[in-house]
This record gives sequence, C-alpha cells and structure tokens, in this order.
Amino acid sequence: MIFTPIKPMLLHMGNNDEIIDNPEWIYDIKWDGWRILLHKQGDKVEAYTRHGNNVTAKFPELQAAGQSIHEHEAIIDCEGVVLRNGISIFDDFAYRGRLSNKEKIEQAMLTHPTTFIAFDVLATDESVMSKPLVERKEILSSIIEPSNNLLITPSVVGNGNDIFKLTKDKGMEGIVGKRSDSTYKTNHRSHSWLKYKHFKVMDVVILGYKENPFTMIVGTQLSNGKYRPVANVEFGFKPDEKRAFREIAKQIVNNVERDIMWLEPRLFCKVQYLEKTSTGSLRIVSFKGFNFNKVHEESI
Repeated sequence: MIFTPIKPMLLHMGNNDEIIDNPEWIYDIKWDGWRILLHKQGDKVEAYTRHGNNVTAKFPELQAAGQSIHEHEAIIDCEGVVLRNGISIFDDFAYRGRLSNKEKIEQAMLTHPTTFIAFDVLATDESVMSKPLVERKEILSSIIEPSNNLLITPSVVGNGNDIFKLTKDKGMEGIVGKRSDSTYKTNHRSHSWLKYKHFKVMDVVILGYKENPFTMIVGTQLSNGKYRPVANVEFGFKPDEKRAFREIAKQIVNNVERDIMWLEPRLFCKVQYLEKTSTGSLRIVSFKGFNFNKVHEESI
C-alpha cells in the first residue's frame, strides 16, 4: 500500500434536518480543501490526492508534517487546507495546488501556508482499515504530535447538532458524521459516513444556458449596469422547470455563441451555494427555483 495511489473512502450527503444525536456516531469538523492521503516511511513523505495524483512537490511543508508522525510507517487520511483565523479557505489551497514553479511555491509557503488536518489512519506497520473508527481515532491520536503543519481534527461523540450549529456560527463548511463502528473501505461511498454542509441562497439573473448537459449560466449585476457570470448551474432542476424555462428562454435569446444561448437579463432565480471564491464565483451550486417576483429594472 505504501507510496501507491489509494482511492479513499467517500461520504454521502446527509440531510441537515436529520443529524443524529447518538453516541454511536462521531462528528468531525468538515474542512474545505483537498482530500490528501499522506504516506510516510522513515524520513520519506509523499502526498496523493483522492484521484491518485502525487502532489508531493507542491507542498514542501510535508517534510515538517512527517516529523509530527511518530511512527516509522503510516498512511493517514487528511484534508489539505490553508487556514485563515482558524477557517479553511478553499480558494487559497486551490492556489497552492495550481503552482508548479519552485520559487513561487517557496513564496506561497509564506503567503499561503499549508496545514494537513488528519481524521483517519489506514495503516501503520500493518493495515488498520478493518478496525472500527473509534479504535482508528485512538491510533491516530497516539502517533501524531500536533504541529503547525499537521493537526488532528476535533471530534465529538453524539451531539451532532451542537457542533453543526457551532460550525455555522463560525462560518465553517459543516461537519462529517461517521458511525463509530465503521471500518475503512477504499474506493467506497458509505452511508455510515455522512457530510452536512452549511449552504447559502442567493438571487441571480439567468444570463444564458446550454444543453448536453443542461446548464444555466447565472450572474449578478455590477454597479456599472453590466452583468458578470458567477456560476454554471447543472443540478437541482425538475423536468417541468426545464420545459417552462425553454419556452420562455427561446423568446429572449439575443445571441448564440457556439453551444451557449445568451439571453436578455430578464429571468431571475435562486441558487444554493456553499461559498464564494475570492473572485466572486460560487462553489457547489444548485438551482432552487425561479424568482418571478424579481423583474429587470428596465421593465418597471
């Protein structure tokens, strides 16, 4: 297993109204970055993404992180993040992930320092994946000495609603709930692991759309009266909503550019999103219904 790509265990989306306050469940803070599997053997440390890409060269902080692992050999499941006042900023870590120039990486270590936040362990000198989560958590705590480069995510037993409210108040992404007896199954999405996210809702104008797959391009109006796209929305549409939209949209098409039909900015809708990036774009977006109460200013 060591120094070979491993597809990690994945989560299902949970219903925020059904968080279980139950001692059989363990709840972690959900950090917003990249899923990273750290492999360590002796002084050698490598990092792999959930898709199996070796990204070791992008994160020189890994060597310091490796020194915090008091085990000769280990495979640890983490989230790679950049923290600002204790909050993980996805855009900042994604910036680190895009860098390949050595000088820029060294500079970014100062402006965008990376922290790896561990939440599970797959192996030490032997595989521990068949052990229940509660035991793997104990192993994780026993082999890691927390540092600026490697932390262990806080966990609570039961009381999922309390930690969910706490993360919302602090502007964090959400929480993860896992059955305490769950084993670790690579390349498997389990209902014993659930993620609960804090989403926001925003009014936007529909600027265009395309088919195959059906996608709405939505945006906001700038102070100069122009419009700026903020998201491509592919999810959340009901079949009748698509049909009604197409009937209206064909009457207000003002330009066709390759596969995109641009519209007069007269239709509005609501979208659900997780967060805004530093450029104002929306992440993890879904359609939440038309807003017929909102009209374009020129039609008033």
